[in-house]
Amino acid sequence: MFPVLPSFRITGKRRSPRSSSGTRAKAAAAGTVALLLTTGCTMFAPGMSGEMPDDITVTSPLMQEGQPLPKMYTCEGVENEDGEEIADLSPPLSWSGLPEDAGSIALVVDEPQEALVFWVVYDLDPQLVELRQNTVPADARQGQNSAGEAEYGAPCPEEEDSYEYRFTVYALDEALDLPDGAVLDTTLEAISERAIARGSLYTHKE
Repeated sequence: MFPVLPSFRITGKRRSPRSSSGTRAKAAAAGTVALLLTTGCTMFAPGMSGEMPDDITVTSPLMQEGQPLPKMYTCEGVENEDGEEIADLSPPLSWSGLPEDAGSIALVVDEPQEALVFWVVYDLDPQLVELRQNTVPADARQGQNSAGEAEYGAPCPEEEDSYEYRFTVYALDEALDLPDGAVLDTTLEAISERAIARGSLYTHKE
């Protein structure tokens, strides 16, 4: 049974510009840290043969593993029955399999090939088992993404290129205790120092 949270806040729905070479260059340093977060580097789990357990199962009621990222979660969007455009929404996510000693949860959404980070959420309650569409709990925090915005920055893939999107949930041994809007490399480094388990859901460009 899902816990009842006291309040939620809406994630950002600002339209994101298409990724430019300048944006990708700006994200390079943070992207390097993001790759360290997901490659089982020894910085994650000393004494565990350089590997971090992938025990967390990440799912979504509106996304499937290995399938295209729905357009409503990109900058392109879709039209509803009333002809209104729905775009830039953060997707709903669920997870299970967190270790019993987890002190908090963090989420990183990235595109590993381009070293772009779209969303960083941290200090999530370890009893939480889901994020609803386009919301985050009021007591959680959002760090800056590669565009420097503390919100979900919807992917804007170029037409001719292929992309893979990764939604990774991390179990941390304690809360990060960083403010809202913390700098990207600071939050990623803090997550890497405290992560004890992880799990990912992968989608790709339609």
